[in-house]
Amino acid sequence: MAELLPRGCQGGELKSRKVRLRYMTEFCSDIQVEPLPGTAKKESVYVLFEWPGGWSRDVLDGDTFGPELTAQLKAKLKGMAGLQLIRRPGRDGRQVGKMHRCYLVWAEQGVMELVLLTGPEKILDLDLTGPGRNGGGALDTPLVLVCTHAKRDTCCAVKGRPLAAELVADYPDMVWETSHTKGHRFAPSVMLMPWSYSFGRMNKEAAAQMIAAAAKGKYFYPVNRGRGIFGPRGQVAELAVARSLIDAGEDLSYGQLTATDGGEVSHADGRRWRVALEEREVEGVVSSCGDAPKKGQAIVATGVEPVAE
Repeated sequence: MAELLPRGCQGGELKSRKVRLRYMTEFCSDIQVEPLPGTAKKESVYVLFEWPGGWSRDVLDGDTFGPELTAQLKAKLKGMAGLQLIRRPGRDGRQVGKMHRCYLVWAEQGVMELVLLTGPEKILDLDLTGPGRNGGGALDTPLVLVCTHAKRDTCCAVKGRPLAAELVADYPDMVWETSHTKGHRFAPSVMLMPWSYSFGRMNKEAAAQMIAAAAKGKYFYPVNRGRGIFGPRGQVAELAVARSLIDAGEDLSYGQLTATDGGEVSHADGRRWRVALEEREVEGVVSSCGDAPKKGQAIVATGVEPVAE
């Protein structure tokens, strides 16, 4: 059965033969040899904290918030939630009043709430076990997070910041810059909340289509890396089924599909599919700017079969 390669990858199709780099590239994201599906950051609960100050290479390495608070934040968030620092694009994003916006995301439920905090130390007081426990208001408007984390990788600044600046002009209530989203080699890298989908190799046109769909809760397949509540194999399986449904003309919404790492996908209406998955070797992967090319692994969907009721 022929493998199901993702659409809209802008030259990022899987190559089974050795990739020969004819010249050195300045940016790791210019080398597009990996398929996007299965590469999303895995997390189901997020704290999105507005922080206009400098972001160290790892926002929890002690240089952003200091060693003592960082240790407390790590203990608070471990096994519970992921932390993304956010700020508004442009100069306005470098200025915050007495209160910092903090979005709490429970991606499995597709729920996002907004609370206002006086500082990062107040994250320690949050109850992250579920929605409705912090006095925040539930939000209906999705958030688009564009990675611009320059100290993590140059690509995120050079490619992410211009995209964020373009998008915020048209969608001022939805677009934020964010810290590392995993996979800077896929820059511009974008996360969509509250569903925890990641997208890579994004451009303004694709982003505009994605945002328009997201405003209605509708699934956007092109340049989709997967949903972070699933593992890599589950991400690939879910995307394979989503593609088959969309290609068949079906109207698909976020949250309707669930997937397992075994390749089993189910729809909210009770339908089920089994997706055949294979692990393939990929040559010429450049993980970060300045790194030498190396071998990598990719998971590919090779078939989608409905499961009889």
